[in-house]
Amino acid sequence: MRNTYLKELYAIAKEDKNVLSLVSDNGMIVYDEFRRELPEQYFNFGISEGHMVTAAAGMASCGKIPFAYTIGSFLAYRAYEFIRLDVCLQKLNVKIVGIGAGVTYGYLGPTHHSTEDIAVLRCIPNLTLLSPATPKETKRLVHFAYELNGPVYIRLGNNLPKELYQPEQEVVPGKISRLREGDDLAVFATGEIVYQVMEAAQLLHQQGIEAAVFSVHTLKPLNEMELLKLAKPFRLLCSVEEHSIIGGLGGLIAEALTANGCCKRLVRIGLRDCFAHGYGTPSQVLTTNQLDAAGIYAQILAEYK
Repeated sequence: MRNTYLKELYAIAKEDKNVLSLVSDNGMIVYDEFRRELPEQYFNFGISEGHMVTAAAGMASCGKIPFAYTIGSFLAYRAYEFIRLDVCLQKLNVKIVGIGAGVTYGYLGPTHHSTEDIAVLRCIPNLTLLSPATPKETKRLVHFAYELNGPVYIRLGNNLPKELYQPEQEVVPGKISRLREGDDLAVFATGEIVYQVMEAAQLLHQQGIEAAVFSVHTLKPLNEMELLKLAKPFRLLCSVEEHSIIGGLGGLIAEALTANGCCKRLVRIGLRDCFAHGYGTPSQVLTTNQLDAAGIYAQILAEYK
């Protein structure tokens, strides 16, 4: 995910000198090629995320297109006021890129987890929220963010998993991608936890339960009409996220269903008003919090029956 983002940004920046890469004392090695080849388009602000976001706003006001990149928890929480007032209130063309979505930084614990970032950022006016799950989604959505004139937040994981899309399948910003067919229930997920959901769907298949799996990569604006259309054939809907169920994907879906008078049952799977428990690799932390494939499978199976 991170490497796909960097490759796409580098390709865009080579063609457009107005595209700038901003970091806050991270990504030194992974940015080597960018710094070497495009030194005038690279800025390191040190451990000063708020300063970086404010500087990005100033650059955007001068016609530049800054991509401000650092650990997501430091952007969404520490630099919140700067994102809200300096970028979004002014509707400036700043791209905010948070790496380490969910519990990616498992060994570092809740201080580095981005498990409430969707909730705190989606209420800010003028901000588009993108949450890619796969390399193909990342590549398309980074280019979409570049093309969009306005504030964007891109939520990235660190891992580099295999591609889930078929070669001929397109990623369409603003739409919801169907990654697996199924007739018994629908599972909507966002970010890299989609991979765990796909494995959970295979476990359900072994029990004779066919789950359709959807990747919601555009969180804001959420395509409510498409969501309702996709949800219509199913008696049970599930949302799965590496995030708090309060204010996250599950909240977005619940709001859309309620606002449109859709009386579908929705089971929200994620962190239940708590910080993620445990330390270790991302997979270990997911397992501890029942957000690995086996945990997701067990929670869906219990609700399905």
